Amino acid sequence: MFDITKFGRYLAALRKKADMTQMELADRLCVTRQAISKYEQGESFPNVSILVLIAEVFHITLDELIGAGDPTNGEANILKSVAIGESTPIAENIRDVVNLAPLLKPSVLDKLSENLSEKGIDISNIVKLAEFLNSESTIELLKNADFDQASDDLIEQLLPWMDIPAQFTVFQKILDGEMDIRLLKPLVARGAIYASLIEYAVVEGALPASALELLRSGLVERSNKNKLSAWW
Repeated sequence: MFDITKFGRYLAALRKKADMTQMELADRLCVTRQAISKYEQGESFPNVSILVLIAEVFHITLDELIGAGDPTNGEANILKSVAIGESTPIAENIRDVVNLAPLLKPSVLDKLSENLSEKGIDISNIVKLAEFLNSESTIELLKNADFDQASDDLIEQLLPWMDIPAQFTVFQKILDGEMDIRLLKPLVARGAIYASLIEYAVVEGALPASALELLRSGLVERSNKNKLSAWW
């Protein structure tokens, strides 16, 4: 698993060996001295696009630089492909994407998720990625997600990362049978409008009667959250 602390120590060692100050390195990379300090302390990671420049500054290969963070083969391939500007980076497995998600731009994660969306990703991994993905990519992953091991709490963690249009898209895909019906409960808990929509859908036969139980559970949860908020 890629470790930004190990990477930072290696970067500091390279700088000191080259007899460069943090300010000098910052000037070469067009960043602030404070940014260099954070990189070296493992508090943050450089924009992946400047890894090539860092390697050039210290006359080492990109593979050596990335390898300093002790990545898996899959993580190394992702970081390298993004650093050299490949238009379609490919992930070998979801774990590598989850591990690197805090270091990658949403646009890069969107591309990586494209080739994973058809493989039935476990819902727990989608929850981990939702914070970093665009709503549209989260929806695509959900379409073919594996909900077998999903708990209500796990499912409910998804929706705060999705905007209102995305939530309505999820509702429509539930009606179309493309997404798990259990997503109705957290939808209701987040917005009262879904209650009437669910009732109407059941009357029209678009949803099974079991959806009403999810509706009741969602309303109870919404009520409890409102009471707690009022109390505080």
